[in-house]
Amino acid sequence: MAGQSRRIARVLLDSPLPQLDRLFDYALPEELGEVPLGARIRVPLRTAGRVVDGYVVEIGTEDDADRPLSAVESVVSPVAVLPERLYRLARRVADRAAGSASDVLRLVIPKRQVRVEKAWTADSPAPVPGDEQLAQAASILDAYDGLTAVLDERGRAALEAIPALHEGEPGWAALLAASAVRVLAAGRSSVLVVPDHRDLDRLLAALEVLAPAEAVVRYDSRQANPDRYRAFLRSLEEAPCIVVGNRSAVYAPVQAGLVAIWDDGDPLLGEPLAPYANARDAALLRQEPEQSALLFAGHTRTTDVERLVAHGWLQDIRATRRVLPRVILSTPQEMEQPTAQRMPSSAFLSARSAAAEGPVLVQVSRPGFAPSLVCAGCRAPARCAHCGGPLGAKHRGAVPVCGWCGRGARAWACPSCSSVQLRLASSGSERTADELGKAFPGIRVIVADGAHPVERVSAKAALVVATRGAEPLADGGYRAVVLLDGPRMLQAPDLRIGESCLRWWSNAAALAAPGAPVHLVGVDGAVARALATWSQSGYARAELGERAPLHMPPAARVALVEGSAAAVGRALASLAELPLPAGAVLGPVPVESDDVPPRVRALVRFDYAAGSRVATALRAAVVAEAVAGRRGRGRSTRSTLSVRLDILDPEL
Repeated sequence: MAGQSRRIARVLLDSPLPQLDRLFDYALPEELGEVPLGARIRVPLRTAGRVVDGYVVEIGTEDDADRPLSAVESVVSPVAVLPERLYRLARRVADRAAGSASDVLRLVIPKRQVRVEKAWTADSPAPVPGDEQLAQAASILDAYDGLTAVLDERGRAALEAIPALHEGEPGWAALLAASAVRVLAAGRSSVLVVPDHRDLDRLLAALEVLAPAEAVVRYDSRQANPDRYRAFLRSLEEAPCIVVGNRSAVYAPVQAGLVAIWDDGDPLLGEPLAPYANARDAALLRQEPEQSALLFAGHTRTTDVERLVAHGWLQDIRATRRVLPRVILSTPQEMEQPTAQRMPSSAFLSARSAAAEGPVLVQVSRPGFAPSLVCAGCRAPARCAHCGGPLGAKHRGAVPVCGWCGRGARAWACPSCSSVQLRLASSGSERTADELGKAFPGIRVIVADGAHPVERVSAKAALVVATRGAEPLADGGYRAVVLLDGPRMLQAPDLRIGESCLRWWSNAAALAAPGAPVHLVGVDGAVARALATWSQSGYARAELGERAPLHMPPAARVALVEGSAAAVGRALASLAELPLPAGAVLGPVPVESDDVPPRVRALVRFDYAAGSRVATALRAAVVAEAVAGRRGRGRSTRSTLSVRLDILDPEL
């Protein structure tokens, strides 16, 4: 065998084990023929004594044929489902988040569907927008100064969308669709990412008008497996297309000319599975090597995007002529008047007058009838005797039910004062609808929340009581908008609660008809002023300035390290030689769990410049613990260390 050469494949294994997150060399037998890069294969894993799936990342030859190598067992499919650009993106995202590339790829590459694959021809014609579609798109884009230059020159921008409807659909949906059509006309693909299925449906409706039907590729978790695989195969083709989907669509393997994310502050854009990468970060990592245009659009602006604007990395784009909602503040002092209950007289009269003309939107904080109960004697929160969860009522006089475990509390007694009487402490969407139905006799009341989804209401007179984010569209827009429960929303123990409230309220205000009043009830201060003056970017800038001295995100990055005390100690020790600021490590502190050994948790704050070295060191610590756990079969085969970077709301 000396002096002979052989083909080898460098393979990425589809495995969640951190110690296997690298490329492995395998011999390519001649009988397998030509194996394309990115193909799915099956290879033996000698340490485990089994066969696993993998992807061919590189193919080459080597002269040292005597080196012992396992051989590729079989080619699962000749389709190159992992093009080089997708692998490089997955690797960059994983390295930044101290995770595994295979975990990223598992989000985007669907399970193989043999029938779909056999029917796939891979030669779709390039779709071309019609002249009328291009004219409509141009008229929408002309409302924003400098946007066409960003799209044509592949720039980067933070875009404040006009808070208004466009031909019955949200204006932002028409904006994203028009941007994608302009890029498509130049022969390039687009990736449009939205938080949830409601936004997806609204964007698809806008694309039906502005884009050729054959150009739109839908990435949606609600799709059947064959449809998902068919959409993925279409995105592998050279013909340009418009990929539309939720957070995992940001990894679509097209050669992108535009990546646009709507409402990047929505927590649904954060991946709940390892490596927990946010779609915003993936888009930032994708834009640099692909040199695509990048848009972060929204009615508000997150501090993360504002930081990039402040550094000059993103261009600030606004409408040439701003048509803003008419926001009216009902202050806490007005709520203290004897006649005011949940809604002050000004908002009540405005809603009653508007309800005679068309639909009125009332936004509340929580669904249900009474989401929380308190003791009638001492006002202590009522808790479940089994799990400690909050007790709530589904309707007046109903048996209290735990919001965590779902158990009924028929024989509840207060542990503080022994009272057995409960009091309704809050009003959910259903209780608010019940109260408003009595105050607005003869007016239809519609509840829109998670249990009662409503997509659209007509222009007829109605009161629409909706939880935040569940507001339906109204034909012609709402004749008035009333934002209730603002003080309760702002009391949430969340670093970004001000940003979140401003986003919820701004998105609801954008559904109002032109000139319709928007009443913010019971809130004053910086958040209320930002909504009233529609200066959300100024609020984000002020928030960013307050967090910088405290090294809180996004002024600094934060990593969470959790595991046994010994494992966390070793991980933190690996950071000792890095240039971290004073007080960078918070903790460790104990974590309430039944694990043995007990778990602890620590936070590590670090600058963006040190991000690569911190991620590498923490990832090395995870791999070391995983290898040590596997070797110590007599003790434990499970790693006792987990790492998560870029915690948005750091809380020990």
